[in-house]
Amino acid sequence: MSSDLNPAGDSRPRVGLLGTGPWAHRTHAPALAAHTGSDFAGVWGRRPEAAAELARAHGVKVYEDVDELFAECDAVAFSLPPDVQAPLAVRAAAAGCHLLLDKPVATTPRDARAVADAVARHNVASVVFLTLRFAEPTAGWVEEQAARPGWFTAAAHWLGAVFPPDGSPSDYAASPWRRSKGGLWDVGPHALSVLIPILGEVTEVSATRGPSDVVQLALRHASGAASTAVLSLGAPRAAAGVGLELRGTEGVYELPGWSDVPGAYGRALDALLSAARTGVPDPRGVEFGARLTEILAEAEAQLPT
Repeated sequence: MSSDLNPAGDSRPRVGLLGTGPWAHRTHAPALAAHTGSDFAGVWGRRPEAAAELARAHGVKVYEDVDELFAECDAVAFSLPPDVQAPLAVRAAAAGCHLLLDKPVATTPRDARAVADAVARHNVASVVFLTLRFAEPTAGWVEEQAARPGWFTAAAHWLGAVFPPDGSPSDYAASPWRRSKGGLWDVGPHALSVLIPILGEVTEVSATRGPSDVVQLALRHASGAASTAVLSLGAPRAAAGVGLELRGTEGVYELPGWSDVPGAYGRALDALLSAARTGVPDPRGVEFGARLTEILAEAEAQLPT
């Protein structure tokens, strides 16, 4: 894995941002601008006027040519739909850029594997921003529970009101891929990102549909434990919420609340830069992200069309 973060001899690595949507405005760009261990180099977007606006807000360069951004940056942060992200991530890796990816990495195993293969081929680092694995206190809680033996079962739910039946859509509703793929793909990675490190690799998955875009997953894990996850972006506002409960020989444990998502994104960038410097892949990297895509695709294939 490459450890050359400063090809131009600068003191801090340069990080470029791809994407200009609500998450880029509220999380990615503020976190990159505030990060003390790197320089926010600039922004590229599919809509040049939106890229110019976001770049101007943070006093950084707007890139009209994405390959120019790759050439001038040590790492690239993505805030793009997954099927736009994947081919651009392959190009960025080929240009020698380390990758801070959004979830899901892609919505087909083939595309996710192409990103993972590019990361390995070009010897760059990768991290997938899975909020619960970087936010506090959830990130520490996951590590604590992963070290605890005797898990029997777990139940997770992530019920978002992005497309509620009883009110106006959220600011994130202007997203064709979220409307098309629903909660399974948008919030499913979050649930799996907690269940897998605690209960072990998923060895069996089954999926059923409920109302709206609700999908319920039933999972079997390598540890022998069973878990469920109920996922939606179309929950009624009064029913929306996130929770995860673990049950085992040592008792019942519930996922704590979290906040400061830009701070969590900064820690994800810390993890990426550490992996790039040390050459040690992060466990939340693209291989894990590709595995999440495989599980979600297997679940999706079981759902009626």
